[in-house]
Amino acid sequence: MASSTISEKLRKQLAALPARPGVYIFRNARGEVIYVGKAARLKDRVRSYFGSPHGLEPKTRALREQIDDFEYIVVSNAGEALLLEATLIKRYQPFFNIRLKDDKRYPYLKIDVQNPWPRVYITRRIEKDGAKYFGPYASAGSVRATLDLVKKLFPWRSCTKEITGKDPRPCLDYYIKRCIAPCTGYCTKEEYDEVIEQVILFLEGKADTVLRRLRKQMDDAAERMEYERAAMIRDQIRAVERTVERQVIATTKKEDMDVFGLAREGDQACVQVFFVRGTHMIGRDTFMLEGTSGEDDGTVLGSFLEQYYESAQYVPKLVVVPVEPAEREEIQEMLTARREASVEIRVPARGEKRRMVELANENAREALEVSRVKWLADQSKTMQALEQLREELSLPAIPHRIECYDNSNIQGTSPVSSMVVFIDGKPAPNQYRRFRVKTVEGANDFATMQEILRRRFKRVKVEAVAPGGNGSVETEGDVRLASKGDDDAWDLPDLVIIDGGKGQLNAAVQVMRELGVYQIPTVGLAKRYEEIYVPGEDEPIVLPRGSEGLYLVQRIRDEAHRFAITFHRQVRGKSSVQSALDSIPGIGPKRKKALLRKFGSVKAIREADIDEIASTVGFTRTLAERVKSHV
Repeated sequence: MASSTISEKLRKQLAALPARPGVYIFRNARGEVIYVGKAARLKDRVRSYFGSPHGLEPKTRALREQIDDFEYIVVSNAGEALLLEATLIKRYQPFFNIRLKDDKRYPYLKIDVQNPWPRVYITRRIEKDGAKYFGPYASAGSVRATLDLVKKLFPWRSCTKEITGKDPRPCLDYYIKRCIAPCTGYCTKEEYDEVIEQVILFLEGKADTVLRRLRKQMDDAAERMEYERAAMIRDQIRAVERTVERQVIATTKKEDMDVFGLAREGDQACVQVFFVRGTHMIGRDTFMLEGTSGEDDGTVLGSFLEQYYESAQYVPKLVVVPVEPAEREEIQEMLTARREASVEIRVPARGEKRRMVELANENAREALEVSRVKWLADQSKTMQALEQLREELSLPAIPHRIECYDNSNIQGTSPVSSMVVFIDGKPAPNQYRRFRVKTVEGANDFATMQEILRRRFKRVKVEAVAPGGNGSVETEGDVRLASKGDDDAWDLPDLVIIDGGKGQLNAAVQVMRELGVYQIPTVGLAKRYEEIYVPGEDEPIVLPRGSEGLYLVQRIRDEAHRFAITFHRQVRGKSSVQSALDSIPGIGPKRKKALLRKFGSVKAIREADIDEIASTVGFTRTLAERVKSHV
């Protein structure tokens, strides 16, 4: 839909919509699927996109402008709509949907139990063939690691030959105890089936059951005086026990649950999942998502759960999450139908489960940071990103030095700003700078940015030479850095990025014009949809989704934000310590210092008893009681 007007074709389609649950698919003028959605009543939900644009979110308005055609699929209930929506999102990877990052099928472990002599192997396709599937795994690396472990623990065959039991001799796997050689008839069909059953139980997290069975087999072999077989099973038991010991004890109560953590940065999100079976965490995996910008955490998590469990081959009784997912009741119904038993989605507030969620969140943050660092380490990608920025922003050359600025405060308190520097697309932390805001009162983002830029660009001595050569300072002239005669001069950037939209950019440009550095290319990066504003241009530049250039500016902006937030927390923390102790009568600098040296923080002082405080150098019991009454 090129404009806000609705075409006659769309009007007819809208009029024909049924008042039934279903899934709708929006396409653009090129026929590409750009959004998949679900609805309890298709008639009402789809029509809502084509009403007045004023009440729509910016992301929805942008989607509406691109709709050229749509189709819909009617289903029986909301649960079916949820499942179908997740399937179609994974198939089409629509731009306006939250989506799992990998556009390939996720890998699974498959056990072809319909085969007389089953094998365990990796596949990316689930078929209705009676086989057992385990997954999905986030990457080929994680599924291969699991396959290798299972192969070390259980002696199933990895060959593809036809099993007749009449081969003259077994292969090497038999001699290294990785197969029990059904090819030569060294084992019975029942013995081989028992090995496969053990593999299935182990992958389901039922290691205790596996160990019980193995111990019984060992005892039976010993009673029959088959000591060599008993010794082999004993070694297998020890290997399984060592594996279980390495698994983290997650809970004191036996429960089957998946625990999810979430971390977000720009247009990306990372979900970490812990698989808890019984009392142990038997494994974990990491999934990356795209298209999350402008969405809240609940919507992001809800969309992930739909797509993940749409193809997951095991659904536990309990799903533990850090925030309430969007459409929680509908997702619970979908999971209950998949499990064929009741499933609960829970947001724990305290206890073991809350600690596990926090650990999953922390692991998700680390995985997101690793992903960022890996990208930055790829020289070919960073050079491609810099070249794309030069082209899209019409820069005179590839930006060798990029500076990005961000402000941080809470309702105007403890305001700070950050400057991060990227050289040739890579962070240069030794050149990062932090600023305490000195002249601005309250939460004035524009004035704060102007103060910081004035202070930053006064750190260099700039000589501007006009094209006419008269030496006067003109904004059209060539700007070059001259020595200030001290060690505090900073290099001039080739590109300045302001974290913010058109208002922040205009405020920044005004200062740079005053200081005679207007020739330095300066842009504003809006948070919601990564639009880049350029001085003098009404419409923002939108870099292609998934492009290296967009990824680089997101990384730079996110680094500036992280650096500012970290500094703000430090400043705020010091202020709170100072205010809490300075307000206590009779507690001067020396006594305050003695308290902090002994306890480390106001929280620790608050939790200490009166006798502990009274034993601090310079304190009496009366002073200790006064401290307790104030903190």
